[in-house]
Amino acid sequence: MLNLNDFLEFNRQLISQGEVWRLLSSQYVHANWAHLGLNCAGILLIWLLHAEHTTPSQYALNSLVLGIWCGLGIYFFCPDIKIYTGLSALLHGVIVWGAIKDISVGMRTGSLLFIGVWLKVAHEQYTGPSAEVGQLIASRVAIDAHLIGAIGGIVLATPVIIKMIKKTPN
Repeated sequence: MLNLNDFLEFNRQLISQGEVWRLLSSQYVHANWAHLGLNCAGILLIWLLHAEHTTPSQYALNSLVLGIWCGLGIYFFCPDIKIYTGLSALLHGVIVWGAIKDISVGMRTGSLLFIGVWLKVAHEQYTGPSAEVGQLIASRVAIDAHLIGAIGGIVLATPVIIKMIKKTPN
């Protein structure tokens, strides 16, 4: 059976040798079925939370931009990550973007979601990756990738943030 991970996963050595597509393609392959299932559930949940703010094509574009952002961020800022697969970094970015969109239209839940994501990321940075989730997905949870993705969500939402600032009375 063909193992797509061999051709698509983030592999630092192979990226350094010119296989740059792996920066993006790694976001869309997974360590195992549980890993894929968790990430698909995340995609569905995020779409249900924020579908009113976007179209499927805009959501796909946001995902593409965040996928590239995450791949480059992992490559340049996480030298200890040699192999990476999965959507978790990208999903953190989409959640942050959606929370900022919620805030921009006056939804109080957006602030709670924004704070919640950052508390989760801070908790991971302080305590380290979840051993239980790592065991379930048969891979070490890349908590630094989650941080990169969340930062990417803020970067992606910069036009929304600028618009909110311009609306704010002095």
